[in-house]
Amino acid sequence: MQQCGPSSPSCSTSDCFPLGTLNTAACGSETSAEPQKREPAGLFRMRPTVIFYGFYLLCFGLGVACVVCVCLWNSKWRGGFAWDGSSLQFNWHPVLMVTGLVVVYGNGAVLYRIPLTWGQNKLPWKLLHAALMLLALVLSIVGLCAVFDFHNAQKTPNLYSIHSWIGIAATALFAMQRRSTVLGQVWVAYVQWYQFIHPPGNRKSCMLSSHEDYTSTGSDNGTKDFTKIANGSQGAGV
Repeated sequence: MQQCGPSSPSCSTSDCFPLGTLNTAACGSETSAEPQKREPAGLFRMRPTVIFYGFYLLCFGLGVACVVCVCLWNSKWRGGFAWDGSSLQFNWHPVLMVTGLVVVYGNGAVLYRIPLTWGQNKLPWKLLHAALMLLALVLSIVGLCAVFDFHNAQKTPNLYSIHSWIGIAATALFAMQRRSTVLGQVWVAYVQWYQFIHPPGNRKSCMLSSHEDYTSTGSDNGTKDFTKIANGSQGAGV
């Protein structure tokens, strides 16, 4: 190894120390030469998925616990369930509304966010999503029918509180959303069916043939009309 001259700094050039054995601590560097510990890439990528599943299972468990508590409350402390216009029929209302508009609707809405559905065929998950949303709508409608029937049997006015109006508005908006979704899916299915039975090449040829027929018919008719007019004008001039 070459000796450093008196004018050269002790640790300034690579001639004094090779790069592989350079002691940064001796040169006054603030960074340490020890390699930094890094987490594995797989574990780093799995962390958001694990956190999501943890919160999802927590929310799902709270939803199930809410339904169980409402059922126990109405069955043990409010006399049970019936469909005879009595107060027991009213007990169906909180159970069905909580189950439909809170638990089933919430799970159907978050279904596409589950990492299990990523990178897979979306058709089964779309069908499950539609089934959960339809079930939530049916449960909410039956819950409203229970409370309206109870009010009519007891000669109680309907829609006499803010709670009633908010519930009706939420159910109506939910039904309108389901209707628009179904119409949109029907339209998409129709477009896909039309594209399947009429490939792009066939559609272009059909449009060209129709355009040619229309223009040829129109030109023929126009030529005949112009000939009639010309003959008529010549006859009048003679």
